[in-house]
Amino acid sequence: MTAVPHAPLTQEDVLLEGFLALDTPEGFRAELIEGEIVVTPPPDGDHEHYISRIVRQVIRKSMTDMDFSGNKGLTLKAAPGAPRDHVVPDATFAPERLSLFRGADSWMPCDGVAMVLEVTSTRPDKDRDVKRRCYARGAIPLYLLVDRDDSTVTLFTDPGNGDYREQHRVPFGKPLGLPAPFGFDLETSDFL
Repeated sequence: MTAVPHAPLTQEDVLLEGFLALDTPEGFRAELIEGEIVVTPPPDGDHEHYISRIVRQVIRKSMTDMDFSGNKGLTLKAAPGAPRDHVVPDATFAPERLSLFRGADSWMPCDGVAMVLEVTSTRPDKDRDVKRRCYARGAIPLYLLVDRDDSTVTLFTDPGNGDYREQHRVPFGKPLGLPAPFGFDLETSDFL
């Protein structure tokens, strides 16, 4: 009996295998974004304050009942020449009727996700640019970014061609309209 030769591992395969084998310290999170392993320390209290205020409004005000997951790993379509992105949004929202999170593995596909939320922290350019492109490649309809450095909230919509084609930005203190399936104005007055 002859052995069947295995295809040689690509650089992308080795990177993905190494990423999936990481053992990060408690509270830290690791992501594989456009071929780079990014490890982020635990967030500060202000970071969590913004997330809490948004989640509360989404649960109470959305026209569609929403499920929420904090720090849910998503696998997304890869950038050219890179392994599939493995990204962990600060918050992920999906219509409750889909039950996307029930029984999902640590890393799940993004099909059915209605919106992801990021609050800038130690590496704000990752949230502003790199993660935005990742979510657009995954065809996630809405990406909500709270930019603490600029004191703004931006909603990115209409994903296509590797990025979002529209954005709506307001300064902290002004409402920001969230389209269906949310269908309400996100209040940001307590972000000040």
